[in-house]
Amino acid sequence: MKKHIKNTKVAVKLRKSEYHNEWYLYIESYPVIVPNKEKPQRIREYLNRTITTPIWDKKRTARTKTDGTKTYKSKRDINGVIQCKSDIDNENCIYADGVKKLRQKEYDNANLYNDTEKEYLEQKEKLKENFIKYFKDTLRKRHNNSSNSIQVNWKRTIELLKLFYGEYLPFSKLDLSLAEDFKNFLKNTPCGGGKKGIISNSTASTYYSIFKACLKQAFVDGYLTIDLSAKTKGIRVIQSKRAYLTIEELNKLASTPCEMQVLRRASLFSALTGLRLSDIQKLRWREVVIENGKGKLLFTQKKTKGVEYTPISNQALELCGTPGLPEKHVFEDLPNSSWISRPLKKWIIASDIQKKITFHNFRHTYATLQLSNGTDIYTVSKMLGHTNVSTTQIYSKVIDSKKDIASQVIQIKIDN
Repeated sequence: MKKHIKNTKVAVKLRKSEYHNEWYLYIESYPVIVPNKEKPQRIREYLNRTITTPIWDKKRTARTKTDGTKTYKSKRDINGVIQCKSDIDNENCIYADGVKKLRQKEYDNANLYNDTEKEYLEQKEKLKENFIKYFKDTLRKRHNNSSNSIQVNWKRTIELLKLFYGEYLPFSKLDLSLAEDFKNFLKNTPCGGGKKGIISNSTASTYYSIFKACLKQAFVDGYLTIDLSAKTKGIRVIQSKRAYLTIEELNKLASTPCEMQVLRRASLFSALTGLRLSDIQKLRWREVVIENGKGKLLFTQKKTKGVEYTPISNQALELCGTPGLPEKHVFEDLPNSSWISRPLKKWIIASDIQKKITFHNFRHTYATLQLSNGTDIYTVSKMLGHTNVSTTQIYSKVIDSKKDIASQVIQIKIDN
């Protein structure tokens, strides 16, 4: 099918000043198709140039006034350039003619390109754009209201990518080879914050997953013609053994005095509910509901932003203490993660438990004990607020007691 070409013509023209004996140089283009306009438009582009000595062609009348006075068109050379008596004016006219040629070429090319060629040119321009800037924009669009931990991980990934490549990474440089090189870079990235060694395998995996997510978005948005995120594999997470307390150790800890009572209550509460420290810290009395003598929590998880309904045991409800005002925190004055480690360590040592336990290990304890006692993994996943059951499956790998029982289930009579 032939494409209708709109023959836009570009010309240099003059407009007389109302106040001075001079003429403005401008470029006029017609017809020009403008989006959202039904009719072709006449586009004028003033060049901030004036002339005072144009030569008029007395053989070419421009217009005749009612009193019979005539005005004439400007005289032009063989190339169509307006002629003047002054050298400076001639230079301005030559400049205007140069701009006219550029505009004419732009319109001619726009008319001649078909849709496929236009897409190619647009793609070519996109390949010049900065992937680092796009990464930052994607963070702002996708995670402006996400949890602080998600935003920190995205920002850290961007900083590491800049450390790996620099401030300007054009989309044209993104390929499978670069993605693999960045993966290896992450595996050997030193820890930040003055810590020794390299970042953990799981941290590197998280950063690379974020990088892949941005590659996927770039493919969806048309910046990449190949889905690189599907072609590069993530960093395989080497599962570390997650420390947890047995029911005997938990009982021993519960009977050991703790110098900070709110820490004792919150720790045991976490072991009975599986809540994170961040969720326990922000828990308010209006979120603790008692219906038919049973307690439950209605709150928004700080990490996942998911609204959760969580039933709790009577023991967990007792650990909350005496109910206060609706907006008052249940575990008031509970220290944050940076201050809680020292008193927690003293309590663990006092109970003679020979394990390295952090506050988050109480959440591990909850998950492990639930699975050990026969609660199905899907229920545990919901209680923990996991968005994917595969996250919960990590805990099922540490239950050796269940494996021991399973190994003795099948018994057959072997005749010697």
